[in-house]
Amino acid sequence: MKPSRTTTTAAPRFVTGSTLRHVLVMASTGAVGLVAVFAVDLLGLFYISRLGEQPVAAAVGFAGAVGFFQIAVAIGMSIGLGAVVSRAIGAGDRAAARRLGASGLALMVLVMVLIAMATVAALHPLLNWLGATGETHRLAARYLVIVVPSVPLLAAGMGLSALLRSVGDARRAMNVTLFAAVTTAALDPLLIFAMGLGLDGAAIGALASRVVLVGLAWHGAARRHRLVGRIEPGALLADARQVMAVAAPAVLTNLATPVGSAWVTQAIAAFGPAAIAGQATIERLSPVAFGIVYALSGAVGPIMAQNMGAGRPDRVRAVLRDSMAVVVGAVLLAWAALWACQDLVVTAFSAAGETAALIRLFCTWLAGGFLFTGALFVANAAFNNLGRPLLSTLFNWGRATLGTIPFVMLGSAHGPGGVLVAQVAAAALFGSAAALVAFRVVGRLGSRPGAAGTEGIELSPAGSGTPAVAALSAQPGGKLEEAPDAAMAPGRLGT
Repeated sequence: MKPSRTTTTAAPRFVTGSTLRHVLVMASTGAVGLVAVFAVDLLGLFYISRLGEQPVAAAVGFAGAVGFFQIAVAIGMSIGLGAVVSRAIGAGDRAAARRLGASGLALMVLVMVLIAMATVAALHPLLNWLGATGETHRLAARYLVIVVPSVPLLAAGMGLSALLRSVGDARRAMNVTLFAAVTTAALDPLLIFAMGLGLDGAAIGALASRVVLVGLAWHGAARRHRLVGRIEPGALLADARQVMAVAAPAVLTNLATPVGSAWVTQAIAAFGPAAIAGQATIERLSPVAFGIVYALSGAVGPIMAQNMGAGRPDRVRAVLRDSMAVVVGAVLLAWAALWACQDLVVTAFSAAGETAALIRLFCTWLAGGFLFTGALFVANAAFNNLGRPLLSTLFNWGRATLGTIPFVMLGSAHGPGGVLVAQVAAAALFGSAAALVAFRVVGRLGSRPGAAGTEGIELSPAGSGTPAVAALSAQPGGKLEEAPDAAMAPGRLGT
């Protein structure tokens, strides 16, 4: 009898073979999907800019700042889900992986429903705090009222994509985001121009793409790989605790970035709509140019987690080194391309005055700051998947507060460009420090292939009847003892 085409039970994919190849394949395929999504987002801004109405372009910037908070929570939850499922797969416990997949998805959707409701309730105070006024405020609020109710769909799609990455199906995870992006690309010109809906059309296109995202991701993760089992009420609470042990600090970490971005948006808003339009263009251009850097955090996590689950700390160290090398190469290439094409970017977005000046500043000088941002992304992946998620929180909140507020206050005295320079200075400081600490954490893992050295990592599928897999940490003098719960491990900070 032929095996079912909808069931995949392959062995852990990342515990053998070249670690550099695994990093490149996962990061590049993840980047294709991410770049497609962000390119469509950038294309939407391009369409909006062709309307010739600066308040509309500024409204997109303010709406993006609010949406950033929601996406940060969803990403943090997906990190937690992907980490625990990857560990279960690496340890060979497929039943626990399926159960954790179902429980984690249910938890993600519930949390994002509550966040969507809170966002709608506090929408106008949020926009006021960011500095949106008049017509720009009205347009941003209208856009968000259409888009925010679909946030639970976006979260479910992210969670299912994390499950695909956890099992090593990089191609299908890429295709999920790619087809969602194609949906938006096809609908935006039709809705914005042909039907004359303007900004409302862009919002409807975003909603449609999220429906496609969750549908395709569900087929891949639940039907093809059978990674979503039945929810077991008796194990639900214990499963939620496992997911949240990583997800809670990951969410706190990821919230640091939109908080810091909000301070920057608020500071730039003081210089008028032209400055906000310039910032909005940069924020949408960056993920397209540096897609592989953005993809690394999600791509590297499953590779590290599977090797930790399999007891291969030597390979974890190799993954960290390879990932940092990929960051350097990717950033240098993208920076050179931005510098060479800056005139084309300015012309394409009909930028002039302050808007054009900010875009040129970014393409010429500030894009190089992604060397440090990329280092922080990779460090976050290491901390999250090695039982040190609070370290990510520490570094990212340090960057969002001590590395943003005083820097922005000083930079704003030199105009909106000074604010953006301050951002890069903070990234350099905290990204470098995070990378150094990540190498130290990884260096303290067990030194032998197969050694139990996953300090602070625990996989204990309570209530499932399957054996618990507890990581052990090497202690001075060669003594081994049971590692503390991951939730108690110090430190984490994220993007």
